[in-house]
Amino acid sequence: MKYTALLALGAMFTGSAFAQEKIVIKGSDTLGAKMVPQLKEAYIAAGNQVDFEIAAEGSSQAFSNLLAGTADIGMSSRDAKDKEKDSFTAKGQKLVEHVAGWDMIAVVTNKKNGVRRLSVKQIEGIFTGDITDWSELGGNPGKISMYTRNTSSGTYKSFQKLAMSKRDYSPESQKLAGNEQIATEVAGNVNGIGYVGLAYAGKDGLRAIKVEGVSPKPKNKAEYPLSRKLYYYTANEPTGASKKFLDWAIHSAPAKEIITKVGFIPVD
Repeated sequence: MKYTALLALGAMFTGSAFAQEKIVIKGSDTLGAKMVPQLKEAYIAAGNQVDFEIAAEGSSQAFSNLLAGTADIGMSSRDAKDKEKDSFTAKGQKLVEHVAGWDMIAVVTNKKNGVRRLSVKQIEGIFTGDITDWSELGGNPGKISMYTRNTSSGTYKSFQKLAMSKRDYSPESQKLAGNEQIATEVAGNVNGIGYVGLAYAGKDGLRAIKVEGVSPKPKNKAEYPLSRKLYYYTANEPTGASKKFLDWAIHSAPAKEIITKVGFIPVD
């Protein structure tokens, strides 16, 4: 009995000694649907003994989970609001920003739609509801169907800032949870228009239109009107496994290859 108990106790201590560290990452669908999972796989394949939990539910979730202590790293496709920073200060913490890369919000139409370029003002008119028919833009007559991200999305807010002069979305807009859903809806609707992260703009049936005459391509990031930074956030400076992963995910050559492959632009 004593020998059995000692074996069990030894196994318990051995298991705890070799238990893998775990990194919990929550927030943006733009980062969390493709890029971060692929970075995770490459990081583990490189020999790093760590578990991951990734939840891509919208940028706002990055800040609420970091504040609650239920995430180690937050993913966001927008910069933090002042009130979000203040909520960390109130708890004696500091919200620390890490640039994950660059994205370009691509405005996408159905490939059969004849409209191939729009001005920022025209895009504002479409998504606020001032422009309701494709014939107003030189296209074939047809009521415009707008697809947007939902209100917890950082892309929803970034697009509102960059393309809509911070005006409200039209009540006719159809709010969807992720980039993939928007891409699928627009690809199946000749009168559809939406916006997605650059990684999703190449889906079959879509056309990424020129904005102010500029195509959403990485080489045009400085000129394209709807370019933005993507972020990781931590509550205070990262340490341990989180710091090691962030350093690798932002600065290493293998990570930069993955970021480029999925359609984003690495940090210089």
